[in-house]
Formats: sequence, structure tokens, C-alpha cells
Amino acid sequence: MPDTTMHTLWGIVLAAGQGSRLHKAGVTEKKQFLTYRSLPLFWHSVITLARVPTLRGVVLVFPEEDFQQARNTVHDLIRAEDPGIEVLCTTGGERRQDSVFQGLTALPARCDLVLVHDAARPFLTPALVSRLLQGLTDDTRGVIPGIPVTDTVKLVDNDGGVEHTPDRSRLAAVQTPQLFPVSVLRKAHETALRKEWNVTDDAALLEQLSLRVRVVRGEESNIKITTPEDLFLLKESQVRVPVPCTGFGYDVHKYGGPRPMVLGGIPIAGGPGIFAHSDGDVLLHALIDGLLGCLGKGDIGDHFPDSDNAYEGMASGILLDRVMDLVRQSSITLTHIDLTLIAQIPRLGPHKQAIAKNVARLLELPSERVNVKATTEEGLGFTGTRQGIKAVAVVSATRPENDS
Repeated sequence: MPDTTMHTLWGIVLAAGQGSRLHKAGVTEKKQFLTYRSLPLFWHSVITLARVPTLRGVVLVFPEEDFQQARNTVHDLIRAEDPGIEVLCTTGGERRQDSVFQGLTALPARCDLVLVHDAARPFLTPALVSRLLQGLTDDTRGVIPGIPVTDTVKLVDNDGGVEHTPDRSRLAAVQTPQLFPVSVLRKAHETALRKEWNVTDDAALLEQLSLRVRVVRGEESNIKITTPEDLFLLKESQVRVPVPCTGFGYDVHKYGGPRPMVLGGIPIAGGPGIFAHSDGDVLLHALIDGLLGCLGKGDIGDHFPDSDNAYEGMASGILLDRVMDLVRQSSITLTHIDLTLIAQIPRLGPHKQAIAKNVARLLELPSERVNVKATTEEGLGFTGTRQGIKAVAVVSATRPENDS
């Protein structure tokens, strides 16, 4: 596979269509300008492509009659939130392939790889682009995404008679974006103009020139907004979809202090005394930091500083409950807690179950969603020489997509 990081990659987003099928159904606005999540549909492709690390810019192709207004809209969108890549605008042509050619003409001279994408497919992901780039080989002149055809397909004549049933295991429904070397695609379009070819996608031009095009796995969710029924996808996609988030917590306490050992709210009889401002529950302190990490609200020292006498000797369960109030007021949902205690002494294995059960109670979670592990550092370092104890917490949660 060629090293695509050595290339200059741009995208062409085609937003020059007339949306005739939607227009016939009474939708007066062209689909590329429909509002989706408070932004024009075409801009979602720009936002997604901007998340591709190697992509340098995008050319937006608009209908000639809408060009000035569309370009003003783009400038407003960039001022509101710059996507971090260069964005150029140009006018399209009568046919899709004419618009692609106009987009190719607008590309900067330094660009040598191009993604051609339809603005009517707002659900693409950066992972799809990554697969396209990985699919580019020295003998491949185009890489396109496709998904398996699940229905039986018939080839029919003009009167509706069945002529042939292709083997569907060899069929793929093709999507965009499609990836090409710029020089190859430009030459293909120049040939199409000269020979008056009409095609529905750019890969077909390369096929007519007997150039190898490779299909990689597409995405079922990469749907094209075409019919009035498809508009429901935009409405349903307004529902905030849970996405994962993770918080990491870490804490250390020194042995030899006046505080009796408490872990996860459970007293550890015979354990070494702890130096601490509060009750010194190292496990709950790490857990609190993990929860604050999920919330994006700093750390335990920001909320309960050891310079404040109000927290001296306070049970860490009280501190945890105050943080849980922040969790309850937020939109995150806790899903799993993984806790690790690191100590040479005392033996913590016998206490793990009780600790896990109590932590689950404090977090209002089922017991199977809280895991407690205990380990040593085999005589090494701070804990190995029995100077103290460490705790690590990994908090898994979900939050609604685009949650602020």
C-alpha cells in the first residue's frame, strides 16, 4: 500500500443537485440545504471530513443559481466554528459528472488525492475514509465503498421481462466518498467530455478506461437522502444517541498515620494507619477522581481541598455522595466501575467482595457493574516497601451525543 501520508488529500463535496424527487413530493428546499441538527446538510460532510487527519481541505460544489447565498452561508459557518481545514466553493454543472469536473478544476495544484462525496450522505464516518485510504494500492486507480446486496436482483428488458438473475454474492451497492489520484480522475473526466459519456459515479469512468477500481467495506448507515421517506432519518437522528465516556482516577496514601484504614467505605481491621486530611479512603478518592473525569469537572482537590478544615476527618462516602449529586444532575449514565487496590500489606483479597458491594450501593449500581481487584508490586517501590497504598479507578459511562 502506498504511504498516503506523503500525499495531499482533499475532498470534493457535491451539493449542486436539484433534488427533483423531493421537489415533486412538495419539498421546495434543495436537500443539500435542509437543516439537520441546526446546520445545513452539506456542512455535516465537511465536519466529518475535517476529522480525517491527512485531509487538507474541501471544495464545495453548489448550484450556480444558489452560489452566492451558499458561499455566504459557508463563511458564516466558518466564523461560527472553523472546521480547521481549508474550504473552497465553486459552481456545479447540469450533470453530476459536470459538477465533479468543476470541483476538480477548483482543487489546488498541490492536491494529488481526492475524495468525491455526495452532500446527500451526511452520515459517513472518518473510519470509512480510513478504509478507503488503506485500500489504495500501487495498481489501484480508485477505491470505493460498497455494501453487500441482500435482495435478489433481476436484469429486466424494456417490457419488464426477466433476462438474467446475477449472483448477488458478487454484487455491491456502491456509496461515496470515492477515492482517486487526482491526475487519474481528471484524465477520466476529460475523456468523458470528449467521448460524451454519461455515468452515475466516477468509478464508472475508470471502468470504461479499463482501470482497476477496488471496493472496500462501506457503511450501512451511510445512507443517501433521496426520497421523502428518507427525511425521517434526519428527524430520527435528532435523538441524542448515547456515546461512551471514561474517567480515570488515581490516589496514594502513606502508612503510619492516625486514621484507621477504610477502603470503599469498609473498615479494614488490623490495617496500617493512614496519613490523610479526610478519613483517607484511598479507593473512594480514586473513584471520585474517575467520576469527576467523566463529568469533565476537575479533580478531588478542586472540590474538597485539604486546606479546608471543613473536610478534616470527613468520611469519604460523604464526599462521594456530593460528587454523585453532580452525576445525577448531569446527562451521563454510569455503566461500569473497575477498581484496583495496590498494596503489599494488608491482605485485601478477603475484603474485595464487601468493598464491591458497598461501592455499588453508594453509586446506585447493580453489584455486577462494580469490580474490585487487589494486587501487589512484589516488594518494589512505594507500596512494595510497605510505605503506603495506591488505588486506581476506571469509570465507564455514557452521555448523549453532542451533549454540552
